Amino acid sequence: MNNKRYLMYSSQLYALAILRPLQSAIRSRGGEVAWFFDGPGADHLNPDESHLKTVDDVKRFNPDAVFVPGNVVPDFFPGIKVQVFHGLATDDTGKKGHYRIRGFFDLYCTRGDEETCKFQKLAEQYGHFRVAQTGWPKLDPLFAQQDGRDLRSELKIAPDRPVVLFGSTFSPSLTSAPALFETIRQLSSKGDWFWLVTLHPKTDPALVERYRALAGEHLRFFESHEDIIPLLRAADVMLCDTSSIAIEFQMLGKPLVTFRAKRPGPQQIDVYEPAEVQGALEKALALPQELMSATEDFIRNLHPVRDGKSSERVLDAVDHFISKGRIGLKRKPLNLIRKWKIRKRLGCWQYR
Repeated sequence: MNNKRYLMYSSQLYALAILRPLQSAIRSRGGEVAWFFDGPGADHLNPDESHLKTVDDVKRFNPDAVFVPGNVVPDFFPGIKVQVFHGLATDDTGKKGHYRIRGFFDLYCTRGDEETCKFQKLAEQYGHFRVAQTGWPKLDPLFAQQDGRDLRSELKIAPDRPVVLFGSTFSPSLTSAPALFETIRQLSSKGDWFWLVTLHPKTDPALVERYRALAGEHLRFFESHEDIIPLLRAADVMLCDTSSIAIEFQMLGKPLVTFRAKRPGPQQIDVYEPAEVQGALEKALALPQELMSATEDFIRNLHPVRDGKSSERVLDAVDHFISKGRIGLKRKPLNLIRKWKIRKRLGCWQYR
């Protein structure tokens, strides 16, 4: 049995869904898990989840590894620092900075061959971290869990009624939420389709409230901290923009419609005007062969493993790193400005 200790470092609400599959895998091995929040999320922990409230608590817990879905992590926390990423999007799919090396991490856990190859080249260039292809822990429940919450039954949606999922990123230059509000209001009022709506946790609260107010007979709004897996399973098609939730949806082999995506490809139907949305959704619901073949090619390249065991591979990679240590690796860069900002935010000025 594994008697190691692991820390889940969270700065955004989405980290809960990413890290909980890892927590389950750790517990099944007999390991111990605790959470530290540098941002929202602590009030969403379950009674059986351990919350460390201070830096001193973390040091006493003394984790062997710290799992991070964000870009930075306190260098003064014990344990190796493991990057597990906060989404599936990369520079190639419209998200800048995915391959930016910030000097905080010992181990990068990648998802597919192309991403692994790029990070491996960076590892050889910088020399202070290692790379392991594991798959993304957040997708484990999507692939492995066959039961769980059945939204279609819960919401009494007829089996033959199309369900549309709308999700959006928060970035002002990428989000579709403001531009599509009126379109979604009109289409949902018709009642031909049932709508599931969820927005990024950083979305403007006033806009969130407008969408929340659309909830009714033909539309259900879901808060940003809620588990999105039931939504992904329940929907027949997704309407989105340049958001990683769209790629998560595509992992189920379902059709995607995007609004002004940054880098659209053959695996999606991209539209530029709100008036085009209805026709694009109708086309996607027909499952055209060209679109669905491109979707399968896309997900096979991005995340080839769909066995629900990515968390297990992450833990194996961590065990291997710990057993090998940092032999052969260079010292991580000083990163003084970023480290100072973290120390100031957490009020920690001791070196260790």
